[in-house]
Parts: sequence; C-alpha cells; structure tokens
Amino acid sequence: MTNADIGKRIRMARESKMMTQEVFAEKVGISETYVGMIERGERIPKLETFIRIANILEVSADYILADVINTGFQVKSTVILDKLNKLPKSQREHIYEVIDLLIKQCDDN
Repeated sequence: MTNADIGKRIRMARESKMMTQEVFAEKVGISETYVGMIERGERIPKLETFIRIANILEVSADYILADVINTGFQVKSTVILDKLNKLPKSQREHIYEVIDLLIKQCDDN
C-alpha cells in the first residue's frame, strides 16, 4: 500500500468536484497544509477524517483505495465503464474492438 496512491485518488476526486484545497480543507475540518500532505502521500488521515473526506467528495472508500487493495481492479473496471458510457457510441465501439484484440492477444500467449 502506498500513501501516494491514496493521496492521488483523493486529489483526483477533489479536483473533479472543482474544489480548491482551501475549500476542501474547510469542509473536512482540517488545515489546507494537511490536505496537501495527504494528497502528496506524506500523511494518511485517521479513519474518522477519511470517512469525512469520502463523504464530502461523494466517493466510496473503494474508489479511494482502488490502487492499494487486492480487489481494486473491480473499482477500476467500474470507473472505466463510467467513462466509456459518457462517450459517443462510435467511440465506445472502437474502444471495445481494441479491448477485444488485446484480450485475444493475451489468450494466444
């Protein structure tokens, strides 16, 4: 488990909400400096703070921990599917073709 991966996910979720570190820190009830330390992977928040972070960002703990838990690939698959569903049908079909080719190549090896 790396703190940097957790911090990166928190930062990505915060930025997707268009929240500055200052606004986010205020909502969570921590200092802006501490937010920076979490996002850089220098510190891991206590469980209570972690729960407030997930609730404020409206993401699951699974999402934040996706890169550090053994079942994280399931969360990554969901995130990728969400992104795919936002694309136009023609682009989705092209991506599915590429994925099918990659899977076929893996099966052949």
